[in-house]
Amino acid sequence: MGSAIEQSRAEHRRAWLRAGLLVLALLILAGAYLGWSRGFREEAQPAWVFESPEMRFKYGSIGAEHDAGIPYWIFYVLPRVFPEKFRRDGQIAPGGYAALGVAWEQGRELPAGFTKKTIGFPRVANNCAACHTTRYRASPDSNPVFVVGGPGHTLNIENFFRLLIDCARDPRFDADILMAEINRVTDLDVIDRLLYRFLVIPITKKRLLEREAQFEWIYRTDFPDWGNGRDDGMNLTKYFLIRAPMDDTFGPADIPAIWNLSKYDATKGRLPNYAGDTHDVHSVVIDSALGVLGAPPANKAEFLEQVKWLKDYLSTLPPPKYPFPVDAARAAAGKPLFDAHCATCHASERAGTRLPLADVGTDRSRLDTWSRDAAIKANRIVTEMGIQRRGLVEEDLPGYKIPFLDGIWLRAPYLHNGAVPTLRDLLEPAAARPKIFWRGYDVFDPQNVGFITEGDEARRYGTRMDTAEKGSGNQGHEFGTGLPAGDKAALVEYLKTL
Repeated sequence: MGSAIEQSRAEHRRAWLRAGLLVLALLILAGAYLGWSRGFREEAQPAWVFESPEMRFKYGSIGAEHDAGIPYWIFYVLPRVFPEKFRRDGQIAPGGYAALGVAWEQGRELPAGFTKKTIGFPRVANNCAACHTTRYRASPDSNPVFVVGGPGHTLNIENFFRLLIDCARDPRFDADILMAEINRVTDLDVIDRLLYRFLVIPITKKRLLEREAQFEWIYRTDFPDWGNGRDDGMNLTKYFLIRAPMDDTFGPADIPAIWNLSKYDATKGRLPNYAGDTHDVHSVVIDSALGVLGAPPANKAEFLEQVKWLKDYLSTLPPPKYPFPVDAARAAAGKPLFDAHCATCHASERAGTRLPLADVGTDRSRLDTWSRDAAIKANRIVTEMGIQRRGLVEEDLPGYKIPFLDGIWLRAPYLHNGAVPTLRDLLEPAAARPKIFWRGYDVFDPQNVGFITEGDEARRYGTRMDTAEKGSGNQGHEFGTGLPAGDKAALVEYLKTL
C-alpha cells in the first residue's frame, strides 16, 4: 500500500515537473519570439517607395538601418528636446531638420535620402539621395524643384554629424526625458515603452558616443566648417573605414552630381571622383554605400543587389535640361567660343581623365588628404568583407580630373571645392572672383548661372564661404578669363544648353 502511494506521488511530481518544464519552454519560446519580433524582425518598406525608380532612389533603404539607423521616435523628438542644437552657420535655426538644408518634399514624412524601415522597431537611416538631391527655385516665392542625382548644395552634412553626437553628449539624452517627449507624440504599447526605456535609448546613446572619436577632426577649431554642399570625403574614408589616426590634412569638396555615370570608362582613363581616385563606377557605388552603412553590410547579397540597382539607375539617369529661357542667338554665338576655349578638355577624349595640378592650378588640399597607402588599406578592408571590386587606385594622385559638363548649369558653386559661385565668375581671373559669399541658398541666378549668394536671404539660409580659408582657395582654372565681356556672356549662354 505504501509503495503504491509513493509511486503515485512520484508520478504526480513528474507530471508537475513536465508541466513546469513545458511552461518554462513556452515562456522561453515566447520570450525569444518577442525579442526577435521587437528587436530584429525585418519588414519590407511600403509599396509606395517602389512606385518609380526616382522614389526608390529617394526613399529606398540600402541597409543602413541595421548599424547606422536611429530609432524613429528618438529621431522624431530630437528637435523638441534639443532645439538649440539645430544650427545654421553657427546660429540656432528654427525648423528642426530643415535647418540642415535637407531636400524635403511637401507632404513627405521624411526628407529625401532619409529612409524608414522596421527592424524590430521603426528606424531612420540614410541613402545616397541625402547628398545627391538638388533643390532649386526660380524665385523666392516659388515652390522648390527637386532633381535626383544632383549635388545636394543646400545640405550641411557636417552639422548633421555634429548634431547626433552633441545630442548624445547632453545629459538630457536620458530615458526619462526622451520617453516623456515620446509619450506626448505617440502611444507606444507596454513592451515598446519598456524596450525604449531600458534598451533602445541607452544603446542608441552608446552607439552615437562611439562615433565621437572618429569625428574628432570635425570639431577642430583650426579647421573651418565645410559649409553647405561640401564634405571632406577622403578623410571620412580614412577615419571611418581605415580607422587611421587623425592628421592635419583638410580637403572639403563639393558634393558631386551623379547622373549619367555611364560616361566613365576606365579603359579610356575616364575615372570617377574628383581626382580619378577610383577605378570604376561599380567601386564608387560600393564604397559610397559602405560609407552610409558605417559598417560591413548585414546581408551581403542584399547589399550587392542594391549596389547593382543603383549603378544601373545612375548610369542612365539623364542630366536635367536647363529650365529657364535661353537666348538662342547668343547661345549660337557662344558655341564657337566653347569649341575654341573649352572643348579641347571638356568635350574630347580628355574629359574624365586626370589633369596635372600644375596645369589647372586649383587648391591642392583635397589631394593631400589621400595617399597610395590609404588606398591599399581601404581596398584590403573591403576585400576582407568578402566584397569584390576593382576599388581605389593604389597610387599617389597627380591632379584633378577634367569634369564632364553635362548639366553644368545645376552644379554650382564651381571648382572641385565650390570656391567660385557662378559660371560667369569662373570666367574672371582668380583675383577678381568673389572672395566671400554665402553658399547653399536655393534661388537660382539664370543670368550668371549659379545660385544667389548675396543678400539677407542668402545669408539667412546659406553658410559663409571664405576663399582665404584652408581648403577653400578659388585660384586656378583661368581658361577663358581674357575674353571680352560680350564673348563671356555668349559662352555662358551656350553652357546653359549642355
